[in-house]
Amino acid sequence: MGTGFVWHELFMWHSTGCHAGIYKPGLTIQPGTPFEEAETKRRFKNLLDVSGITDDLFHIRPRALRRDELEMVHSAAYLDELEAMSKAGGGAFSANTPFGAGSYDIAALSAGGVIEAVDAVMRGDVKNAYALVRPPGHHAVADAAMGFCLFANGSLAAKHAIEKHGLERVAIVDWDVHHGNGAQDIFWESSKVLTISIHQKGNYPSDSGCAEERGLGAGAGYNLNIPMLPGSGHGAYLGAMDTLIVPALREFDPQLIIVSCGFDAGAYDPLGRMLLHSDSFRDLTQRVMEAADISCKGKLVMCHEGGYEQNTVPYMGLAVIETLSGIKTGISDPNLNDMKGLFGQETQSYQREHLMEIRKLLQCPAETARRS
Repeated sequence: MGTGFVWHELFMWHSTGCHAGIYKPGLTIQPGTPFEEAETKRRFKNLLDVSGITDDLFHIRPRALRRDELEMVHSAAYLDELEAMSKAGGGAFSANTPFGAGSYDIAALSAGGVIEAVDAVMRGDVKNAYALVRPPGHHAVADAAMGFCLFANGSLAAKHAIEKHGLERVAIVDWDVHHGNGAQDIFWESSKVLTISIHQKGNYPSDSGCAEERGLGAGAGYNLNIPMLPGSGHGAYLGAMDTLIVPALREFDPQLIIVSCGFDAGAYDPLGRMLLHSDSFRDLTQRVMEAADISCKGKLVMCHEGGYEQNTVPYMGLAVIETLSGIKTGISDPNLNDMKGLFGQETQSYQREHLMEIRKLLQCPAETARRS
């Protein structure tokens, strides 16, 4: 079995307007290019094509989710409002989540692409899959769009795996630089989904992602946050993976692992302050694949999230695809040596102490956890 790949040109037609980064243009803010736009994802796909690896992947055709499927996670009122705004030409639910005409339908196709990837993995058509979808999804909650995200792609896929395939344990691992607040909120009281987010402490959303946030009721203990200090590099991330994430996955023993794969923890990303490089994402992918091999015969689906630096994201993405597929293209990352040379790639003593503190917090009884 090979590696599945989800892509559709319509993903690139989701319009985020002419925001200057995250700021709405006006009399004192010149129109510009929004952080979340098509080009970074298109360059990722273009590099895959140029490398030749696209031809060796199993192509999975996305489909737009039906209304009842979207309601597995999202409220009817939210869907009504979003669809109406989309048909009227677009709008924004918040300053950082603008969208254009047709974005409702494109977001439904994006979410459906991740679900089709899950189905392909569960049927055994492929061993694992990468869904290069847009708009992203890991910030969206049941009744609101947030942080560039309209529908909760990964959470919808987890719900689908439980309801259609009868799974009892699904793990979501989110290594986007921003907190995976969507899955945390959606599965806050569920023991069927283990949500793990490793992210920059206090970045976005600034009021969520603390290690003390562990879940409630039946979900107590099934939400794990690993807030990393700004400036964390390759060593600190692998340390967190080896001492916190992999052991949690082995204890939970998931029947499917979904990774919310953001590349904005990369060293040059404008929306993060971390130091990862393409080999970091290669190693993170290898470790989660090994965990999937142990727990669920390799059943692993990755869905694309953030990553906003056009010159580095394509090479980080290629590293992930090469690792998933076991295919080496021979293409070198021109950024790799410079990124590896940045101070802080090795685990610093204060970072090691920080991870030890997080480990202590995660070992506390979940019933005493609070939600900030």
